[in-house]
Amino acid sequence: MAPMVAGGEKESNVARLLGSGSAGIAELAVFHPVDTIAKRLMSNQTRIANATELNSVIFKDMAAAPFARKFFSLFPGLGYAAGYKVSQRIYKYGGQPIARDYLATHFGKDFESAFGKKTGKAVMHSTAGSLIGIGEIVLLPLDVLKIKRQTNPDAFRGRGIFKIIADEGFGLYRGWGWTAARNAPGSFALFGGSAFTKEYVFGLDDYNKASWFQNFIASIAGASASLVVSAPLDVIKTRIQNRNFENPESGFRILSNMAKNEGFSSFFKGLVPKLLMTGPKLVFSFWLAQTLIPAFDGMLK
Repeated sequence: MAPMVAGGEKESNVARLLGSGSAGIAELAVFHPVDTIAKRLMSNQTRIANATELNSVIFKDMAAAPFARKFFSLFPGLGYAAGYKVSQRIYKYGGQPIARDYLATHFGKDFESAFGKKTGKAVMHSTAGSLIGIGEIVLLPLDVLKIKRQTNPDAFRGRGIFKIIADEGFGLYRGWGWTAARNAPGSFALFGGSAFTKEYVFGLDDYNKASWFQNFIASIAGASASLVVSAPLDVIKTRIQNRNFENPESGFRILSNMAKNEGFSSFFKGLVPKLLMTGPKLVFSFWLAQTLIPAFDGMLK
């Protein structure tokens, strides 16, 4: 039996780089303030009773400032975010097809015999996404610096990035296990939700032939599934990363304190804002990457 071809897709690596990089840059330009709001809500450990308290959580010291200053206060860590987000999108959206091609070549017939031709192809997309999601921890230091700048700027205490790297070393990888545990199911659901939608809703054999509308709907399905599945671990990961460098806290202690002091619902803190705000961000970049990669591939041929 010939190896399964992943939905007929076979883009060039240059097209994958251009498409995923463009998606990351566009996402950063549009959605960085939204990401800051979501991270601050997830980091908040108090109950928000009214609009004034919500305003204080979101804008911190700028809560009483004029609107323009409040808005620009949502752009902390933009340099770290640029380094992280663009690298992440290139790695994730450009890397998943490479992992998918590898699985198709070496294990395609195993996926097909285990799950059937159509389901096997979609599960292979999901598995490739999960593997890439786990490997994403190599970018963790940039994510840590971005989140601290967004939620706890006092952690920097006047130090620049090189001083922080020299001082903290591998401490910047604190929470890597929780990050991997969050990324594995999250990325599985992201790419799997999209693949299953293209396979079973739109009946596509070659996913690269999806229209912009089909990519958009598939991206909504994948992004929504990813956010819901990864929500509890994402809250723990964010709280690990936003602590002061000299006062770290383990993920298990955070989990225990959340369960004892904040209740089960605390594991889904920020989920509604994430679905309403971060969701469109993920949909936007994922849709753009899925649309641009085959478009660049066609231009380069």
